[in-house]
Amino acid sequence: MDHLISGPSGPEHTERRVQPAQEPLPLFSAAGPGAPLQLRDELNNELTTLNLGPTHPATHGIFQNILKMDGERIISGVPTIGYIHRAFEKIAEHRPFYQITPLTDRMNYCSSPINNMGWHLTVEKLLGITVPKRAQYMRVIVMELARICDHLICNSILGVDTGAFTGFLYVFQEREKVYEIFEEICGSRLTTNMGRVGGMERDFTPVALDKLRTWVKEFPTVMREFETMFNRNRIFMDRTEGVGPISAERALNYGFTGPNLRAAGVDYDVRVMNPYSSYQDFEFDIPVGTTGDTYDRFMVRQEEIWQSLRIINQALENLPEGPFHADAPHYYLPPKQAVYRNMEALIYHFKIIMGEIEAPVGEVYHSVEGGNGELGFYLISDGGRTPYRLHFRRPCFIYYQAYSEMVVGQSLSDAIVTLSSLNVIAGELDG
Repeated sequence: MDHLISGPSGPEHTERRVQPAQEPLPLFSAAGPGAPLQLRDELNNELTTLNLGPTHPATHGIFQNILKMDGERIISGVPTIGYIHRAFEKIAEHRPFYQITPLTDRMNYCSSPINNMGWHLTVEKLLGITVPKRAQYMRVIVMELARICDHLICNSILGVDTGAFTGFLYVFQEREKVYEIFEEICGSRLTTNMGRVGGMERDFTPVALDKLRTWVKEFPTVMREFETMFNRNRIFMDRTEGVGPISAERALNYGFTGPNLRAAGVDYDVRVMNPYSSYQDFEFDIPVGTTGDTYDRFMVRQEEIWQSLRIINQALENLPEGPFHADAPHYYLPPKQAVYRNMEALIYHFKIIMGEIEAPVGEVYHSVEGGNGELGFYLISDGGRTPYRLHFRRPCFIYYQAYSEMVVGQSLSDAIVTLSSLNVIAGELDG
């Protein structure tokens, strides 16, 4: 597997130096208890405190940045998380393993199938289940489709935040076509609850395969037109180059993964470093950037879309024959028709769904390359019907910790663009 150690080459980044800010003077001063407040003469020298969120279109209502502003320039910021905390890890500790899958949908809902597969792979690792080759390839196809959707959303909305709305409307039509494929595969679109522990719920139908093959032929034309609108657009480049940069060292110190780390020049990809679901069978490149700024993050995601298409085409061409799920009747749900007609199948269906089959004692960690980086599942089982402890490694939670540092010295409009390029997903952030 080749590593493409190259990236978009914009003009050399010039460091912007910001003088240390002095403590702001109070807007009003009191001569004594009960005395009237006097407006200070130093009003023009004041710094402004600005609340970026939670009620702001860029913050989704779940996080806040308390910014100190010198005019339009950001001097410092304090992030706050926790406005709609859902505690899904604790909820999951009281649910049977099968009933946790819908919770994973609600993390990164832009690419929920990757979340689903990551959770199933973790449980399979605990149970010692080997998934057939066909099911692994099917999972790869679905995960790469989800990755393309995730990157399309991020990059097209970045265009909207810089004043270009057309590209967003254009590529969302392609996202809709992918959701139609998802619907054909599993019956759902956004929060898919796709797959099962042990494989896939059902095999790809001829309709699903036809839609998929048609889409992979037609989508490149749309993608090239989107690139024509943005990649070398002078206005877009002026708004994104040198905006919100982060060095490779700082990114690694914070724990960055995924496109945001690769944009800083580090070619780390879970699919290559710790292959799962037969990713070692596919040829693809790892695009990396140079400066770690907003433009590099955009370009890395653009190239990753092409690499995902490359993987999907390989998987379709070499899709193995055979079963689409493992031979694990104690853990894999019986066919629906059998449940309707056979008492044994009905009993097993009930026992699996309600968690009446106990899992072995163990401690496992499994990660997948999510749309935004390494999505990890840390699971401890005490041999009961539910996880003893469960922790989800959400990449967006890590990105947001670095956000305040990345926007210091930037203008307020640059801060919005930086947040958009990091692709901080609300569901992951405040779980």
